[in-house]
Amino acid sequence: MLDNFISIHDLTLYQFSKILDLTREIKDSSHRFRNKLKGKILAMIFQKPSLRTRMTFEVGMLQLGGEAVYLSPSDTQVGTRETLHDMGKNLERWVDAIMIRTFAHQNVIDLAQACRIPVINALTDLLHPCQAMADFFTLKEKRGDLANFKLAYIGDGNNVCHSLLFAAAKAGSKMSVATPPGYEPDPEIRKQAEEDGEETGASFSFTNDPSEAVESADAVYTDVWASMGQEQEKEKRAKLFAPFQVNKHLMAKAKEGGFFMHCLPAHRGEEVTDEVIDSSQSIVYDQAENRLHVQKVIMLSLLGKK
Repeated sequence: MLDNFISIHDLTLYQFSKILDLTREIKDSSHRFRNKLKGKILAMIFQKPSLRTRMTFEVGMLQLGGEAVYLSPSDTQVGTRETLHDMGKNLERWVDAIMIRTFAHQNVIDLAQACRIPVINALTDLLHPCQAMADFFTLKEKRGDLANFKLAYIGDGNNVCHSLLFAAAKAGSKMSVATPPGYEPDPEIRKQAEEDGEETGASFSFTNDPSEAVESADAVYTDVWASMGQEQEKEKRAKLFAPFQVNKHLMAKAKEGGFFMHCLPAHRGEEVTDEVIDSSQSIVYDQAENRLHVQKVIMLSLLGKK
């Protein structure tokens, strides 16, 4: 049983594998889990809006027999109206778990330290662990063994990239990352992933050349060039990242039949072309669906209902 779900780096290999295995079980036989969280309530704190995060957590909780309460940015006003410490101390007396989608990663740490109830990281500027768990479940669903699987990540070395590095390390996969100079993944995240990968045989490569990263890849993954909070950098990033667009020419360098992946929402015509995201190689909607199933397992694990 987990105490919190903050980073894939925190998971043991057993916990990582168990989440993926139970996700398969809950996806195949969802009716068996209908009342596992009956009477439980999840508080959902949103500083950043999201279609997939809100729907998959709220629907997931409902399907497990529990309830979810949405707290908008105006409801909480994190850091201005009251501290996360005080917010957590209030919420722990009313609900059974908290999901937070926020900017600063320290917000999740502070909330978890203040609370006696489980906290789920639904996204920070540093990490996006629920997404990466759903992504690796999707890959396992499509290909089975991930030990010799090569994932190429193209674009900004951001929170999604960081969590994919941790997931690849736990899965024993190969991962290549191509970013413009100055937009590489955080050095500490890279170091931790490489250390995690020593136990599983995972390997990593980092380059500023997207063609090099994509060579013989089983899947090619990209994300938006400017995330929420980076709007003022949009024009600058558009010029720098233009050579990193995932188009049919770049996809042709991957393995034949290689998958295209994106955490969504996608800025079509920027980081990916329509012909790629709408192609038969694209599994972006499978990734989105699997957020629901993975997060149901995370909630079950945190609330002690196996």
